[in-house]
Amino acid sequence: MVEIKNLVKKYGNKYALDDISFTINSGEIVGFLGPNGAGKSTTMNIVTGYLASTSGTVVVDGKDIFENPLEAKKLIGYLPEQPPLYVDMTVQEYLNFVFELKGCTLNKQKHIDEICTITKIISVRHRLIKNLSKGYKQRVGIAQALIGNPPIIIFDEPTVGLDPKQIIEVRNLIRNLGKTHTVILSTHILSEVQSVCNRIVVINSGKIVADEKTENLNKTINENTRYRVKVSGPQRDVSQTLRNLPGVVSIESLNERDADAFVYIIESEPNIDIRKKLFKTLADKGWPMLGLEGVGAELEDIFIKLTDKKGKKGE
Repeated sequence: MVEIKNLVKKYGNKYALDDISFTINSGEIVGFLGPNGAGKSTTMNIVTGYLASTSGTVVVDGKDIFENPLEAKKLIGYLPEQPPLYVDMTVQEYLNFVFELKGCTLNKQKHIDEICTITKIISVRHRLIKNLSKGYKQRVGIAQALIGNPPIIIFDEPTVGLDPKQIIEVRNLIRNLGKTHTVILSTHILSEVQSVCNRIVVINSGKIVADEKTENLNKTINENTRYRVKVSGPQRDVSQTLRNLPGVVSIESLNERDADAFVYIIESEPNIDIRKKLFKTLADKGWPMLGLEGVGAELEDIFIKLTDKKGKKGE
């Protein structure tokens, strides 16, 4: 369990963190979500003992990170945004070094073998780290976080710079780790936390603006339903017809064209499914619908909605 209470971090008169509090229970996979500069990395650096707070407390399984830093840090495996790698070492040499540095008492070879298997780096364990791809370097960074088998694993932007295949592999690894560890995933990518986390804590401008189970946050941010539709027909007439559909809030015509077909973004009122009416209307007009797919809320839209709601509650 990680308990964060009334955490404040100031730089001069600027608040990086403004009195934030939340608790992460054992066995949870929690996404710590926020835009760049929101305070995610600052929070993670304080939780892991890399940075001092201005005030507030962080308690890891009953151990205060400021009063008992060595005992608390033993319970945490941390992958910062930039993996702390010694690139002139081989993977094996580096993991041996981290093992000794952490004072790990497990069977060294067996433990490192298990971690290499979990992170799928066995094939590169005798190569120099500087010669590895970005994806493998990230895996080595995850492997060092697992040394000592800490109960709490913290990842700060673990998929930045990875290609789509590597992103999927890292996400699958995080899911598997969540079966035996408490995992905190700090990121600004909504799809990242939606795909692997069962709870989401949202921070914006140094304040917690939401703390919900993933499915509940999805309901919060998807009050309006948005669809991307491709229609074959005269653009101006199609746009006007779509705009006049009952339940439609807005229409955006995109600069995308496929022969005589154009792409539109339709946003409907809350809890209104316009798909059947949309299909029938276009069929009656003789305008073939060549594609229809749901569009998730953009991260910027989510924060606007969350901060707006927070402001209204405080009025």
